[in-house]
Amino acid sequence: MLLGLDAIVALFTLLWLASLALKNASIVDMWWGPGIFLIGLTYFLTTNGAELRRALVLICVGLWAVRLAWHIGSRNIGHGEDFRYVAWRTQYGARWWWVSYLRVFVLQAVIAWIVALPLYFAISAPEPNRLTAWDLAGSFLFTVGFGFEAIGDEQLRRFKARPENKGKVMNTGLWRYTRHPNYFGEAVLWWGLAIIAAGTPGGYPGIIGAALINFFLVRVSGVSLLEKTLTTTKPGYAEYITSTSSFVPMLPKAAR
Repeated sequence: MLLGLDAIVALFTLLWLASLALKNASIVDMWWGPGIFLIGLTYFLTTNGAELRRALVLICVGLWAVRLAWHIGSRNIGHGEDFRYVAWRTQYGARWWWVSYLRVFVLQAVIAWIVALPLYFAISAPEPNRLTAWDLAGSFLFTVGFGFEAIGDEQLRRFKARPENKGKVMNTGLWRYTRHPNYFGEAVLWWGLAIIAAGTPGGYPGIIGAALINFFLVRVSGVSLLEKTLTTTKPGYAEYITSTSSFVPMLPKAAR
């Protein structure tokens, strides 16, 4: 399992060096998905789990990683450094070069390794040597979550691409039922992977990874952080909050 940690720390150390040259720590965001895929690939290459399951899980994570990297990259490239890193760069001044390594790159590498716990158990377990109901249920949840995330992101991209929507709140499509369909989808797909892991002997610790990403999406870097900004900068968002679920999809209050 520690080989996965070694792989992600090595990758993120290289990214840190690149960020110093580019003066842009935001590149770490685009590599979150590929970094987790690297962890899974490391487990795939260094263990001898059941072939169908390990292939299924690696393919799922690969598709997720490619889509997420493309989505974040197309949104961030050419737009400068994220405001969070700009604020920290100003706060730490001359110390930022090494603070960024620990606070941004190493921290995210460790979090990614913990989130990826389901991958270790699902990929390395030799038994059961066939796909089971756990695998089918987990794959179904992964597919639902992946679709929710991808569709939500695409709906928002198209909404923002129309000039007449500038400054408006997206409240149609999946965004009518939850204020964050992309975060909800991300959580669901990781619970799907955790279920696959839980179907293997000793695989229950994989649930820790899904629980951690769920907590971060809701309480730390997802819903909570984003809405602190949106409620003060986007007209109509406060009203949107009163009518629409923050995470789990539900009918709008008016419809209920």
